[in-house]
Amino acid sequence: MIAETVCSAVAAAGLGIAVVTAYRKRYLAAARIAAYALVPLGLVMTGVVDWLADTAFSPTAWAGFAVLGGAWALFATTRAVERRRGGTRKERRAAARAARSEAVAPAASAPSLGQSSRPASRPAAAPRATGGSEDFSDIEAILKKHGI
Repeated sequence: MIAETVCSAVAAAGLGIAVVTAYRKRYLAAARIAAYALVPLGLVMTGVVDWLADTAFSPTAWAGFAVLGGAWALFATTRAVERRRGGTRKERRAAARAARSEAVAPAASAPSLGQSSRPASRPAAAPRATGGSEDFSDIEAILKKHGI
């Protein structure tokens, strides 16, 4: 009897905190707090203490399962939204600070390494003038490549 009263009081307090958090326009956190607050209420409603005696035919117990399902749905929804946004608020702020501190000056240039890492492009070969006969070597190479 006292455990059920304590669980109900904890649930009511948690829902109150969730309302205050939602009033501060932190809806994701408010939904998560509400989910945590509904768990003890759902456990009381399912009758965990009297599980063996009256769970199977109690409408209150099945309503408790529905409340637990709703709490789970809130957990899953807030987790999905958090993943879409890219982490928690602290992580986003830390990433923004890191991006600002690692900014490069507009006039900065790449360091000189002597030889460039890219090979120099070869100048295009001048076409051969063979007189009357035409050069089909590139066409032959393509045909050989394809097995013809």
